[in-house]
Amino acid sequence: MSRPFPVRRLRRAAAVAAVLAGLFAVPPLTTAAPAATASVPVPGDPLTGSGAVNRTQLTAAELTGGSAEDTVPDSAFALPPQAAPPAHSFEGTLALDGLSTTGGFRALKDPDGYADAAVTRHLPPVDIALVQNGSHLVPAKRGLQYTGNPAWNLAVGPGRAWNEDGDGQRTRASLPFALIERNANCVHNGALTFLFDQTSVSEVRYQITTETCAYFQFDMWGQVPAHYRPGPVDGAENLRDAYAAETKDRLPTKPLSALATDYPDSGVDVTKFASGVTPSALSTLGFYYGGVHYVGNCRTRQGTYPFCGQMLLPSYSTAKSAFAGTAMMRLAKRYGPAVAQEKLSCRIPEAAGKTAWSGVTLDHTLDMATGNYTSSGYETDESGRTMANFFAAEPYADKMRLALSFPHKAKPGSKWVYHTSDTFLAARAMNNYLRDKAGSGADIFDMLRDDVLKPISVGPDSLVSSRTDNSPGGAPFGGYGMFWTQDSVAKFAKFLNNDHGAINGKQVLDPTLLAATMQQTPEARGMTTKGAKPMKYQNGFWGREFTSSDNPVYTSPFYVPFMSGYGGITVAMMPNGATYYYFSDNNEFSWSTAVAEAAKLAPMPGTAATAR
Repeated sequence: MSRPFPVRRLRRAAAVAAVLAGLFAVPPLTTAAPAATASVPVPGDPLTGSGAVNRTQLTAAELTGGSAEDTVPDSAFALPPQAAPPAHSFEGTLALDGLSTTGGFRALKDPDGYADAAVTRHLPPVDIALVQNGSHLVPAKRGLQYTGNPAWNLAVGPGRAWNEDGDGQRTRASLPFALIERNANCVHNGALTFLFDQTSVSEVRYQITTETCAYFQFDMWGQVPAHYRPGPVDGAENLRDAYAAETKDRLPTKPLSALATDYPDSGVDVTKFASGVTPSALSTLGFYYGGVHYVGNCRTRQGTYPFCGQMLLPSYSTAKSAFAGTAMMRLAKRYGPAVAQEKLSCRIPEAAGKTAWSGVTLDHTLDMATGNYTSSGYETDESGRTMANFFAAEPYADKMRLALSFPHKAKPGSKWVYHTSDTFLAARAMNNYLRDKAGSGADIFDMLRDDVLKPISVGPDSLVSSRTDNSPGGAPFGGYGMFWTQDSVAKFAKFLNNDHGAINGKQVLDPTLLAATMQQTPEARGMTTKGAKPMKYQNGFWGREFTSSDNPVYTSPFYVPFMSGYGGITVAMMPNGATYYYFSDNNEFSWSTAVAEAAKLAPMPGTAATAR
């Protein structure tokens, strides 16, 4: 299902700001990296290869004195099968030099002229504190980092370190990273690589060859000098141990193709899962069933992304479900279901005294049924001028003013009109409600992080939300701005669909509200949407009905609740316990064939057991 998400030109003409103080931990300069202390080993270590790697791309000579003429196969950044254990241990800070003027750029899709601004064609400042656990390189800070750059924020993921015979006495390192559009949710994934010893590094080669972004697609590459500041990183031992625990806690995974092997009598055809999605637009896909996470590859324009499990994926409107809707269910569990009837005019100071919002409750807002809109046409407002200005607004005051500017047209709760700004209002109302209950320092996203995301072992890359004012102290966007990895999205869906909102046997979401949200309460389906195929919408989640007209084996109708995001993102949680997800960026929302294939593994309610 498409989410018209206005494309915004880069409007900030100011010079590149300095990186925010304290963005990355910067250890004191020393002459050598500290000796690594004993850590909990990462599962899979140590490496067992001989080091006899037949390398033809990004050789030691090229990293020492070469140049980047274009992108190369992404396999050149990957851990090779014959990788030997690393001879050196990295702890300190890696800083890349000359980024604002160096490197190549090739726009592939840019109808709005983003690349016209020179700052968009280069990396923002990169200054990364890293520690090492065996062959694993772990950034001291994970997830979204605000850089102060006019175009890009940054995220750096865990990478690898290893030895190859052709690298002499130095160790090779490779890391995934992502550029995140400032004040938006597009994510462009890349990798960087370099050689190091105890005191120095080679030049750093980097490239970006893939993205999940419907309106701005490009390749970027370069090779720049860098310097290494060896020295202790705050909390290094905790970082090493936490990454070992994170890796151990990931869901059991197998290639997507193994689903047919594991269930040979089912007739399941995994090639049909991505039916209807342009292959070149597909970032990744996966399927959770029977306690196993079956994962697809992560495509790039140069092969396969070398850190598929670390590919950062944008949430877009899946945040309406995973953040706003889930936070509502958590508040209802903590403080009682009456929270749903809280009025926005009582919880948002800017809404006080505005007649249009006087009768609007939190429940109405999460259902997209405030009664305040310009046009009731299907997503006409969402693609209109007011919403374009809302998305472009970075300061909190501007975003709030625009969110409240829609005129009153209907009784609250009577008409569904899709507004991402409504979810922003809901998140703010919940934030202020929580502060009334838990203290002035409370934050609604932090509550979700601490009460839900961390306890279900979602990784650090998904424990942050984009906020207003391009600042960690701003208000969370609510309706977009979260980030996923393959493991985190599968774990979150499992929490809702298989664990029914419980963690280690303890219910953390209101069970009545969760049942309705997951389309398990026939008398409470939610609002009826518009569009070519009307669906249900409730508490930030969608619900699609399947009947015999979709598949003859569906002898009784059933609903599939799902999360949906702009550009081509779907997380479908089926009533037989299966979850299918994919992330793409060609505005294709096609997943009914995946439901049909999932029904072959276990019948949906009312589905014939012989479905094939």
